Amino acid sequence: MGEGYSQAEVARLLAVSANAVGNWVRAHRRGGDRVLAAGRRGRRPGHTKLSVAQQLKVAKLVAGRNPDQLRLPGFLWTRALVRELIAREFDLDVGLDTVGRYLRAWGFSPQKPMRRAYEQSDEAVRRWLEVEYPQIVKQARKESAEILWEDESGLRSDHTAGRTWAPVGQTPVTQGTGKRFKANMIAVISNTGTLRFRVFEERFTGPVFLDFLKRLTRDAHGKKIHLILDGHPAHRARLVRDWADAHPELIELHFLPGYAPELNPAECLNQDVKTNALPVRLTSRQRSGRFST
Repeated sequence: MGEGYSQAEVARLLAVSANAVGNWVRAHRRGGDRVLAAGRRGRRPGHTKLSVAQQLKVAKLVAGRNPDQLRLPGFLWTRALVRELIAREFDLDVGLDTVGRYLRAWGFSPQKPMRRAYEQSDEAVRRWLEVEYPQIVKQARKESAEILWEDESGLRSDHTAGRTWAPVGQTPVTQGTGKRFKANMIAVISNTGTLRFRVFEERFTGPVFLDFLKRLTRDAHGKKIHLILDGHPAHRARLVRDWADAHPELIELHFLPGYAPELNPAECLNQDVKTNALPVRLTSRQRSGRFST
C-alpha cells in the first residue's frame, strides 16, 4: 500500500478483516482521502454503549453469581444470558458480538466450571489453608516425615473418556465386550509426586483401609507419614483410629474440611487415571473381561 504495507499487514495491525481494508483501498482510488474521512456514525435505536459504571455492575454480577441466582434461566453464563441481564438491568439491546467484546475487555474467558458443594464452609477452608496445613508442613519437617494425600476411586471396564473424530451426524461406536467388570483403587501421592496405590475388588471398608495403611507404613521403612484424607466413613472407622492412635511414631491422620475435594491433589490423580490411563490399559483386556493390576 502507500507506505509499503500489504493489505493483510494493515488488517492485522488494525484488527479488521482483509475485506474491509480492500474496500477502503478501492474507495480511496475512486474518491481520494475525502471518502475515508471519519464521520459521525449514528446508533441504531435501542443500541447505547454501556457506561463505565454500568459495565462495572454487570461484570460484578456475572463474576459473583450464576444466572439462576439472578432469576435467569440456567446455571452457566452465556453471551445470550449476559445480553438478557443487560437488557433487564438497563433496558438496552446489545448484540452478542458486543457482549463478547465486553466480556473479554472485563478479563473474562469461557471456562469449564468446577463444582463446589453448597455445604462447604468458607471459614473451614480458609482455616485449613492458612493455619492447619502450614502446621502439618512444619511438624513434618521437624520429624523428617513424609506428607501424603489419599483418595479412593472406582474403575469400570466400560468407562469412556475423551472424544474421537467421526462424520458429522454419525455417533461413533466403540467395540468392547459386554462382560463388564470393575475394580477399586486406593492411592496416596506426595507433594513431590511419589505414588503408592492398591487395586482391589471388594468394597472400600475400614478393614480394607487399615490393611492399606499397614502396607503403607511398612513401605515407609520407619519414616513417619502425615496422611491427609477426607471424611469417608472407612477413614473414620473405629479400628482405623485405634490403630493410628497406637502407632503415632508411624502415622498421623489429618482430615480435610468437609465438601472440599478441590483441596486434595489425589483427586487430580484419580481424574488422570480415568481420563488417560484407564481407557488405554483396558483396551487390551476388554476381550478377556479381566482387569490386570
